[in-house]
Amino acid sequence: MRVVIAPDKFKGSLSAPDVAKHLATGLLAGFESVKATASTFHATRIPVADGGEGTIDAAIGSGFTRRTTTVTGPLGEPVKADFAVRDQEAVIEMAAASGLALLPDGPTSQTAKTATSIGTGELIRAALDLGCRKIILGVGGSANTDAGAGVLQGLGAVFLDDNGNELPGGGAALADIDSIDFSNFDVRVEATEFVLASDVDNPLLGASGAPAIFGPQKGATPDDVTSLDAALSHFVDVLAATTGQHAKYAAKAEGAGAAGGVGYIAIAALKAERRPGIDVVLEFTELEERLKGADLVITGEGSLDEQSLLGKTPMGVSRAAQRNGVPVIAVCGRSTLSREQLNDAGFHTVHALTDLEKDVQKCIAEAGPLLEQLGKHIGVYLAERTENKEYLNV
Repeated sequence: MRVVIAPDKFKGSLSAPDVAKHLATGLLAGFESVKATASTFHATRIPVADGGEGTIDAAIGSGFTRRTTTVTGPLGEPVKADFAVRDQEAVIEMAAASGLALLPDGPTSQTAKTATSIGTGELIRAALDLGCRKIILGVGGSANTDAGAGVLQGLGAVFLDDNGNELPGGGAALADIDSIDFSNFDVRVEATEFVLASDVDNPLLGASGAPAIFGPQKGATPDDVTSLDAALSHFVDVLAATTGQHAKYAAKAEGAGAAGGVGYIAIAALKAERRPGIDVVLEFTELEERLKGADLVITGEGSLDEQSLLGKTPMGVSRAAQRNGVPVIAVCGRSTLSREQLNDAGFHTVHALTDLEKDVQKCIAEAGPLLEQLGKHIGVYLAERTENKEYLNV
């Protein structure tokens, strides 16, 4: 019996590697309780993610090496940020350098205007220093609304006002940009392949743009949204005047509004290919290849809901399992989906922590032990079926 465990994190409770570990512990205990020996049972743990938080963990679980460097945080303070490297490929999770979680007092109107993505640019430079020539940018959870201008600054670009003074970071400062000095820009960027792992399809500007849609989540007031949109629009004009009109077209591209506009600079300046985050992660984890010969796949995340059906981790894993003819079940903290929706998504069964513990706060606090209980229940079921040589109909 070979089971592949490929979950996402349970947000607020456990990382994806921890979810996989607790499930594997429970599965083995359940299998051993029925069969005299567990030598015929093997669990392969493949933590996955959808391109946002947890992407580094997925990379580490797939053979990448964790690297740590000190970069500039969203408010200019030094922070230690991890990224992952395998051969000449790097995976960068921008929230590690430029994330909302790094704001000491949470998002405010002030941080919405001044938060910068410069640390993400510095992470890219650190990967280049290690010889990486393919860089995956996992975006999400960002504190900045700066159109990715900070990424360019982290790579050596200098923004100047009309008096020749260097501008500080943050989206609001872009209202005063007059010119961009690329003389010290990292030339290695040109020879590097970039992949933008993002499911966001918003443009940079306007009613569906980064300031309007995501700015309020980062503390922006209605007035801030208006001023940030104008500042980012001015930045686009200056960048286009400096590098060519493609920079103006890129502002309208799907995904340009991702991560406060880091999607824009990835498309406009890094020539990144935008791909769904789950597809990128499943590719570098080589999930499909590792599914071959499996009897069962277990996936899941903290909450299985309508958002999950739009391309989150469980759906990506389910599709991969179905392509390989492997039955798939889901484990979650809670599920708000109907039986019909779950069937349509390809899940044979779904096990929720709330089936064991109705108190959601206890589920969050005690997710590990509860997952082991669920894992044991599944392990007993599998062992009984193999003991009786029954068809595995999970």
